[in-house]
Amino acid sequence: MLYDLIILGGGASGIFAAINAKLTYPTANILLLEKNAVLLTKVRISGGGRCNVTHACFEPKQLIKNYPRGEKELLGPFHVFGPGDTIQWFASKGVLLKTEADGRIFPQTDQSETIIQALLKEAHRLGVIIKLTEHSEILEHNASCFILRTKKDQIYQTINLLLATGSSPQGYQWAEQLGHTIQKPVPSLFTFNVPTSSLKDLSGVSITPVRLQILGTKLMQEGPILITHFGFSGPAILKLSAWGSKYLHEQNYRAQLMINWIILSKESAFAKLQETKILFPHKTLLQENLFNLPKNLWKTFLEILGISYKKRLVELSVQHVKNLAHKLTEDCYQVEGKTTNKQEFVTCGGVTLKEVDFKTMQSKICPRLFFAGEILDIDGITGGFNFQNAWTTGYIAGNSFFKPHYQKS
Repeated sequence: MLYDLIILGGGASGIFAAINAKLTYPTANILLLEKNAVLLTKVRISGGGRCNVTHACFEPKQLIKNYPRGEKELLGPFHVFGPGDTIQWFASKGVLLKTEADGRIFPQTDQSETIIQALLKEAHRLGVIIKLTEHSEILEHNASCFILRTKKDQIYQTINLLLATGSSPQGYQWAEQLGHTIQKPVPSLFTFNVPTSSLKDLSGVSITPVRLQILGTKLMQEGPILITHFGFSGPAILKLSAWGSKYLHEQNYRAQLMINWIILSKESAFAKLQETKILFPHKTLLQENLFNLPKNLWKTFLEILGISYKKRLVELSVQHVKNLAHKLTEDCYQVEGKTTNKQEFVTCGGVTLKEVDFKTMQSKICPRLFFAGEILDIDGITGGFNFQNAWTTGYIAGNSFFKPHYQKS
């Protein structure tokens, strides 16, 4: 049998592409092949099992700023299908979503299974053929079709092929085999291991906002940070890891992290400490935590500097004040590795974006070959942005495979 479209990959982008292809072309023969025994694995574990569907950022020019790679290319696609469209789509399937204070959007049930069942129910209703544990080993291509051979000795032929294989090395190999250039995939969205951290006993303490910088680079982020038993995590760390993913990979995840705990210059911090010392000379350092840091963190800083928290402000020497100002604004830690953020794993790298037509998600090199999702050199920061890329690119690819095929000019 010759299929109109075969989709390789049963993740968010693959399933969404299959659904939209069937909605746009109801009579088309569409087959989705997944090498594993289950579909939508990342959807299931996202957001701690709640599924961070998208983010409440509805202006495309603002939305693209959350993508370290893919910012320019996604502007047009987000005008076609953005977070508002995602919300409407799930609402039309009876799935109501909710927006949390930080902009992340989840199903009201707080269960990823709600999202999974909505997608699978719609795919089944439309007649998308889905085959699990079908591990394609060989991909061949001729002038008229693509030919897939599986480990089970099955042969599938299709006029159009969509690669939605995520960060699977085999997906990259097939794209390369069909003429594409692959940007080396490396991890993104990870936490920092700091074995020598003097703060590990404060695991669980969160501070917001702080300013982070990788010394020797322009890589900088502001936002909440979480102290952990292995080092540092939290939104600001994850954002820094996303923008610095390639650099940190090159450095074997060893770098100097500087933390400004109060987002003031060292000079401003010194001046504020000196002013407080004059205004409240008889208060103790514990009583006058003028930067509103968590009490245990403030006490730890004082202990590290050898300053008793019972000391009155008037007893602070100028050198004590200088040391405090330095600690609060230029506190350095040696990063010596990374840890995956919970169970989630995102990569940067993949199919070079200039080789793809983002109006259709079709290859500019190999006609009738399409891409969607994480196989592309696109990645977003934490907060639902990677799923929005999956919905958007899956939607466009699914709507485009019967359009005139791309021809190089």
